[in-house]
Amino acid sequence: MSFSEEQLKQHCKFILSDSRVSNRLIILCEGETYIEEGKLSPLYYKKMENFPDANFYSACVPKPWRNLRPCFFNCGDRNDVLDTYFTLLEMIKEDIDNLYNHPKKIFALVDLDIQVKKIDNYHFTDTHQIFCNLYQNGKINDINSEVDHEIWITGLIHKEAYFLIPVLQSLFDEQFDPPFYKGNRLLLDDIYFSMSHDLLIDSDLKNGFEIACSRINHCNGLNFSDIDKLRDSWINEFQNTTDEERKHELVFSLLTIRKAKEYWHQIKPSDEWDGDVSLYKNQLLLTIARDFYAQQTDDEAAVKYHIPYFFKMLRKFA
Repeated sequence: MSFSEEQLKQHCKFILSDSRVSNRLIILCEGETYIEEGKLSPLYYKKMENFPDANFYSACVPKPWRNLRPCFFNCGDRNDVLDTYFTLLEMIKEDIDNLYNHPKKIFALVDLDIQVKKIDNYHFTDTHQIFCNLYQNGKINDINSEVDHEIWITGLIHKEAYFLIPVLQSLFDEQFDPPFYKGNRLLLDDIYFSMSHDLLIDSDLKNGFEIACSRINHCNGLNFSDIDKLRDSWINEFQNTTDEERKHELVFSLLTIRKAKEYWHQIKPSDEWDGDVSLYKNQLLLTIARDFYAQQTDDEAAVKYHIPYFFKMLRKFA
């Protein structure tokens, strides 16, 4: 649900009046906001970083960055994040009391989508332009990323895709209560095959097939003639490779065009788990953030897995 104009201004006022932001970076991300009887709750903002998805990004911050970590705020959907970003900039210009004392670096991080979002009054005209500038052959373009990017686009469709990349299989296997998918111990390959078969029923992909293919056309061996041929070629390539780097490239290509959220939602604890499932999932994504993404501090890993590079870039402004 998008903010009303009044709620948007209230949301921005809450952010600027939060005592934690006075000397820190502000990071706006997608994630639910708490609206009760049409009003935002100020108490919610004090606990914001305990809720998805702000908690995931906060947990991805590398451990060496202990002081003056950024403050993360959920802002609803992609439109709300961008509206919040531009409204905050306007309010800071008019802030005669100078509530926000940082050098005024505010960043927005939104999920990639096949549907392109136009952006007014910014040096990139839409979300696809930002994606094309930030990513090259599935990795961060570290030269272009030095350009003045305040609005970042994830390299994979929806942040849930980052919970499903191949290298995380060992992390899932090591869990005391390992996750299950469709009644069996989670094997990420099973999800990849489900996603590849489901390419044919993805209406967004059908409508935006050309732009989706333009984002992964570096992946050799795939047939971009139509969705059927893309599906068949992806499955054929995936089944016949034993090379881990090739597998990584194929999976990242798939996660760039096929939304992962519905598959992440199907991952659950075993039937023996007697606790709250949403709590289990929340703990699992925080484990992914802390035990994997926060640990990827070298340059090669940062450009390969995207999110670590975002924080490497942010560290320069803290």
